[in-house]
Amino acid sequence: MGKVGLAPVIGMMMAECAQVGLMFAGKAAMSDGMSNLVFVFYSNAFASLVLLPASLLFHRSQIPPLTLPILSAFFLLGFLGTSSQFFGYAGIYYSSPTLSTAMLNLVPGFTFILAIIFG
Repeated sequence: MGKVGLAPVIGMMMAECAQVGLMFAGKAAMSDGMSNLVFVFYSNAFASLVLLPASLLFHRSQIPPLTLPILSAFFLLGFLGTSSQFFGYAGIYYSSPTLSTAMLNLVPGFTFILAIIFG
């Protein structure tokens, strides 16, 4: 496996490690009294500060014009992502981050099943 074939594997491993680290950091912060909403806001704000300049820098020439369907899709994606994070951290608050990381490993399986169902 060359460098090109190894890059997606390394990227996926880094993403999984980041998600697990964020779950443990969220449990530690919520155990000290931080609200789920505040933690989701801080994590999304930090991700925006890191990812937005990088995407504007590298993909400046590929930006399509913003139309109403694109903006509504952005809103729907943001709403669903934020609400799923909020409910996920509510689950971590009432259980352990170990259980959440075990459930996180089921995501590829569910993705495969949905891909089979929807063709």
